[in-house]
Amino acid sequence: MSKIIECREVGYQYSNGKIKTTVLDSLNLTLEQGESLAIIGQSGCGKSTLLNLLGGISQPTTGKVLINNSCLSQINEEKITQLRAQHLGFVYQFHHLLKDFSALDNVAMPLLIRGDDKSTAIKKASKLLTDIGLQNRLNHRPAELSGGQRQRVAIARALINNPSCLLADEPTGNLDAKNAEEVLALMMALNQQQKSALILVTHDINIAKKMDRVLTLENGKLV
Repeated sequence: MSKIIECREVGYQYSNGKIKTTVLDSLNLTLEQGESLAIIGQSGCGKSTLLNLLGGISQPTTGKVLINNSCLSQINEEKITQLRAQHLGFVYQFHHLLKDFSALDNVAMPLLIRGDDKSTAIKKASKLLTDIGLQNRLNHRPAELSGGQRQRVAIARALINNPSCLLADEPTGNLDAKNAEEVLALMMALNQQQKSALILVTHDINIAKKMDRVLTLENGKLV
């Protein structure tokens, strides 16, 4: 299998005046195609920071992050943006949907930004939303959807580009138990269908156990 994401001796610090705080320390990680990984740990331990590094949103203080064998510290921001658009999908605790656009338009947006033909993008988005049971909500705006429906739309938007890896930061954190279970099952099913990798940050050990691997972020290292 091919490596989708790799961390080599990754460290991350932030400064508050003269005080430096180490969040990540010489961290190593490899994720292969089709693999699912849960990252757990106490609140404030750096889980979201790590996810931002893996997604090329932030740069490590030391070490290297590679996406599909491209080292992010050796390419410019434009290339990083292209890599993100081509290989990564993001799902957050809050859906981040565009409030003035319909569910259909929100899901089609990444394809339109990429330059795809509008009719093709809309057709593909419509099919994906239908596949996840939202065929009667295509023209609804986020405010007209339930919490579970909004998160389904967010997952569809993240996967519309067929990314190599889905990065999910507490994706069920704002949902009740029933919706959380449904959203997680949907995310895993779509990911397996597309044969993409999945990295899930969660505080819920029961959710974490559904992944192929579970790692704990503790004292800046994955154990």
